[in-house]
Amino acid sequence: MAAGGEALPRDAGGAGDVLRDLRTATAAEHEQVEALLDLMDPALDRDRLVGVLARLHAFWAAAEAGLDEWAARHRTDAAALDWTRRRRTGLYAADLAALGGSTVDDRPDLPAVGGTDEALGRLYVLEGSTLGGTVIDRHLATLPGLAGGPRVRAFSPYGGDTGAMWAAFRRFTRAHVEGGGDARRVVDAARQTFAVLAGWCAPAARAREACA
Repeated sequence: MAAGGEALPRDAGGAGDVLRDLRTATAAEHEQVEALLDLMDPALDRDRLVGVLARLHAFWAAAEAGLDEWAARHRTDAAALDWTRRRRTGLYAADLAALGGSTVDDRPDLPAVGGTDEALGRLYVLEGSTLGGTVIDRHLATLPGLAGGPRVRAFSPYGGDTGAMWAAFRRFTRAHVEGGGDARRVVDAARQTFAVLAGWCAPAARAREACA
């Protein structure tokens, strides 16, 4: 059973492709987070965007702290994944400052990153967000209250390298599992990360509803 007591897909755990397992096993959580944040809302304004960025900054800070501890213990894997380039907490902080917002001190509680299996599960959530982030980035540029203002960088941190960075993550993850990594641990870590992210983002949805 996976986090939350739900069964993993039949082929999760090494019998199938780990990226397919990850996509299938986290589909519901992924949709939940997107619905909570609703960043494609045509009525999204600066105040709500600042609130979302503050929540995401706190989440990324907690998530990356665990990954930094992993990287210190697994330097070869971290270097192969180009971990230092993938860090985004600073970008969220810079976006907040540019929009007149500020970071929050609270942080969500995330499981410890025991090894590279767990690191890849967490990174699947963080890195996967860059794909939709390119769409969000374009959407923000069309909104009357945001167009012409500071460019938000954290959603699309790699620019034209987004596809290449995602492909590199996918290659490493597949090679890691094929080389003896535990696909079930990777999937479990991804689901746990998504679950914490959804819980942490829920106040952003409540704030949106209060303003409706």
